[in-house]
Amino acid sequence: MDAQRLDGHKKVLGILYIISAALTTLGALLINALLSLIFTFAFEQADPEEQRIMDLIMAFTAYLPAIIIFIFALPTFIAGIGLLTKQSWAVIISLIVGCLKLFSFPIGTAIGIYAEFLEQQSNLDNWSLFWYW
Repeated sequence: MDAQRLDGHKKVLGILYIISAALTTLGALLINALLSLIFTFAFEQADPEEQRIMDLIMAFTAYLPAIIIFIFALPTFIAGIGLLTKQSWAVIISLIVGCLKLFSFPIGTAIGIYAEFLEQQSNLDNWSLFWYW
């Protein structure tokens, strides 16, 4: 694959990574809102003693899932920005993120396969000597 087509594919992968990170962050915000709503209804039904315990539990669990999901979305966003700005380090990060995205079926798997395919195409010239053996 020539360099111009490869750059176009890297741009598409960068856009896919940014969209994926944005949707993951949106999902984290929705989970946070849902947990807050559930805790609010449960808090109203509890006794004053139970409310103190629930207040302590809410402090830890209301934001923890959103923070964890955001931490996983951050490298995807960084890889997408790096690919769009054609940074040299972005290829390595996008390869790592692509490997991790293989476990997110079905959309993440497709993005991960696409990332691995682009990495294989960019390194094809380096390995072409081994194909002739």
